[in-house]
Order: sequence, then C-alpha cells, then structure tokens
Amino acid sequence: MKRWFSALLASLVVTGALVVASPQSASAAACSPGTGVTVVVDFGPLGGGVVVGCRLGDPSTGLQALQGAGFTVAGTQRWGLAFVCRINGKPTVAQDPCVNTPPVTAYWSYWHATPGGTWSYSTVGASGYNPAQGTVEGWRYGSGQQPSIAPPV
Repeated sequence: MKRWFSALLASLVVTGALVVASPQSASAAACSPGTGVTVVVDFGPLGGGVVVGCRLGDPSTGLQALQGAGFTVAGTQRWGLAFVCRINGKPTVAQDPCVNTPPVTAYWSYWHATPGGTWSYSTVGASGYNPAQGTVEGWRYGSGQQPSIAPPV
C-alpha cells in the first residue's frame, strides 16, 4: 500500500509540474504540423512572458485564431473587437481604459509567419485577416516590435 501511495504521489507531482510548465513552454503549445494555427502572444513590458497556443482547424479570422487558442480578448469601446485592446486582461484598465485606439507606443501589434520562418507585420486587422491552416499568428504588446521568439515549428 505504501509503495502504491508513493507511486501515486510521484505521478501527481509530475502531472502537476507538466500542467504548470506547459503555458510557459513555447514549443509545447504549438500546433502539430498542418492541424491548426499556432498563436504566439508576447506580453512584453506588461509581464507574463510569451505564451503559445493552438487553434485547431482552419479559423476564418485572426481574431478567431487568437480566441480559439485560449486567449481572452477585449476590444475598444469605440471600435469593439475590430481593434484588440486587451489580451488576457492586459493591459489593465488602469493602464489603458480601452475607450479609443491606444497610442503607438503601447498597443498590440499583429504578425504572421510560417513555422520556423520570419515574422511579417500585418497590414490587415485580425478580424479581417484569414490565416491559413498550418501558419503562425503573433501578437506583441509595445510599440510595434515583432514577438521576441521565432515562429514555432
């Protein structure tokens, strides 16, 4: 019985470590090749590091990819979700009330890439862009810099 309990406890510790570690691991959350759209969110100066998620299937917009990869999104009061103002509650209401578009020094820039490729700044908003299945979408908070990690393979 004691050996069984020790094995169970060890299994729970390992499982718990995997659950805690997975949001921090960029490659662990990327989509398997061709199964969906990988989404990279770099919180930059807001804290929270870089989080990677996978939206399985073929979303029709970048906004659907972002939300389908497990991120919560809030738009501005003036433009709604046509202009992403908050991802996972960041920036906070105190940092940006999200009434209108944020300043060019503090906004969510939107990027596209192929797995292992290079980032390309989006010239279309996330609600109007249709990411291809198997590609990578990137978001970074700041003054327009690309995500701080390479597009996951």
